[in-house]
Formats: sequence, structure tokens, C-alpha cells
Amino acid sequence: MNILFLTTHLNTGGITSYVLALAKGLKAKGHQVYIVSSGGEALPRFQVAGINHLAIPIKTKCEFSPRVILSFFRLAREVQEKGIDIIHANTRVTQVLSWLLSRFTGKPYVSTCHGFFRARLSRRIFPCWGSKVVAVSAQVKDHLVKDFRLNEADIRLIYHGIEVENFKSQVTSHPSTEFIPSVVEGLRTGKSQVREKFGLGEGPVVGIVARLSAVKGHIYLIEAMQEVLKKIPAAQLMIVGTGRIQPELAGLAKRLGVEKNIFFIPAVADTAEALSVMDVFVMPSLQEGLGLGLMEAMASGAAVVGSDIGGIKALIQDGSTGRLVRPRDAAGLAQAITDLLNDARKRQSLGNNAREFIRRNFGFQAMVDETERLYAECLKRKK
Repeated sequence: MNILFLTTHLNTGGITSYVLALAKGLKAKGHQVYIVSSGGEALPRFQVAGINHLAIPIKTKCEFSPRVILSFFRLAREVQEKGIDIIHANTRVTQVLSWLLSRFTGKPYVSTCHGFFRARLSRRIFPCWGSKVVAVSAQVKDHLVKDFRLNEADIRLIYHGIEVENFKSQVTSHPSTEFIPSVVEGLRTGKSQVREKFGLGEGPVVGIVARLSAVKGHIYLIEAMQEVLKKIPAAQLMIVGTGRIQPELAGLAKRLGVEKNIFFIPAVADTAEALSVMDVFVMPSLQEGLGLGLMEAMASGAAVVGSDIGGIKALIQDGSTGRLVRPRDAAGLAQAITDLLNDARKRQSLGNNAREFIRRNFGFQAMVDETERLYAECLKRKK
């Protein structure tokens, strides 16, 4: 098959990681894969993987933007000339673009719903979901059925797969933990270098990898750190990601007097490296389709804490693969973080369980195979 992926941009984030993983997996199975976007900081990762990229002026959040029409004219001929068999949209804007391309070229398209959306009138009048819709979690599937009235038969639940082997299992992430001396010494050396790279001190590290958006709940994590530091003064919070609310978060940290213990790290190309130095990973989201950052943290063997909402509940089994806390509960977050920082054996147990849970239930190859079958069904139905 000749497959065309559409996404608004290739900046670091869940959608970009999803598209890259699928593109690599499908290419390895012999398919010809093209990525269409406005580009971004993660573009070199696609180029290294040998994935073809077509640049279009589609960086917009408005589905009725003139950029959509410009991109349509740019792509209509490419779809025909490259013999594209199926189109795969990954954002609302590219769903509309895919609908236009499908109408003009006759090529079928599918879309992936990566999270939760407001049921705006424009989405009801112009749904543009495609022949089939991929839901990345059971919660997202329910959202599509209840809020958008999609036919359940047109939705395919395909979890975002993780290449667990890309994430080194954490035997320990802080020198105070007692394990085999030779193993610990090697880990200390490597992690000391990573800590130095990110400007971290010697204290335990709490971390989050997510775009800086209000829906991710960073505010409650910073508030929680004020309480954590009262009991563990050397604790540090590593916030990895970029976004418009960074000045607001930095201001909050300063007002609470914890700014010296909080490190803002721009989006990184290699999340595995950042995760390797985190003792506890926290995902305090207010809404989450599944949570790629959380999945990667679990794959790395980190102890995790997350909000008891959405797709996070599909990943964290409280007390087994992590800890669940009510959303917007800074005190609850502080307690869970403090308990884990003070209990190395509990961190190790939760981390090991989490890594095995991801390995068993969210395999990368299963995502690729199921998506390939979905494409085949759409092409067969069209014929």
C-alpha cells in the first residue's frame, strides 16, 4: 500500500510519536509511507527513519482556514501521482483536508481520535471522520459514541503501541536505593551525566513530560511540590515540554517559593533520556485520551502517579502499576509523591509491574498490524 499520513505539525508530542511509530512499522512491512505536515522540531527523526515528508502550509487550528484550501491544491496532484491508496488524518484540521482530498481523488481516508473534543456545531455539520475512526483508548471510543453519535461499528479501538525496548528499565533512579553494587554504580555514572545535562542536583527527581497546557494539570503538581519540599527539601521537579502557560507556571513556582527546585526543560527529542533520571513520574491531567508520556514512563520502569480520569485509568491500576489521585487534588498528589520518594522498594515494585503491564498490553507491533488490517478493510469496502 501507498499510505499518506496527515498531521498539522511534527513538533514533539503524542501525535508526532504516534505517526512516527506507525510510519516506521508500516515501512518495515514493505509499505510506501508519506508524511504530510508543516514540519517541526521532530522532522529529523522521520528523515533518519527514511520516511518521505511533504511540506504544506497547514499549521493552523482553524478547520476553515485558507491554509486548508492551499494545502488541498498542493496535495491533490501528489495523491494521484504517487498512487496513494489510503489517507490517514490525525488532527481535526487534517480531517477536513482529508475529506476534501477524498472527495476529489476518490481515495478512502481514516482518522485517529487522540483525545477528547468539544461537540462544536462545526463538528456536527462537517464531521469528516472518514471511513473508519481509530480510538486510542476505550474512554475515547465512548466519547465518540456518546458525544458525537458515531456508529460503534465505524470505530476501531487500537491502543497506541510502545516500543518497550527503547526504554531502559530502571533498576534504580536515585543513589539511596539498595541494589547490586556493580549494577548500581553503572547506573549512577550514566544518570549523573544526564542529571548534569539537565542542570539537576543530587536530590530525588519528580518529573512530567507533557505540553505546557492547562489541561495537563501542571499547576496542581507545582502546588503539590510545595508540600513535598517540606518533608523532602532536596526534591526536584523536572517539567519537560513547551507551551504558552510556561510564564504562568514559572510565576506560580516563584510565588510559592519553590522556583529553585523546579527545572523547566524544553521538549526533548529523546524522552527516554529524561525519564531515566525520574524517581517518580506524575501525570496530573484533567483530561487525557490515553497519555503517551505516562506510557513511556511506565515502559521505562518508573513509579508513576496519575489522575483518576480518562485513559489514565486504563493504564494505572492503583497500588499495582502506579498510584491514582483525584484530579485537581494537590494535597493528594503531594502525599502520593512523598510516600513513593520515601519508599524505594515500593517504587521498584510499581515500576517493574508498570513496565510489564505496558509490554503485555500495549505492544508496538500489535498497533501496526491492527492498523494495517483496518486499511485493508477500508480498501476492500471501497472496491
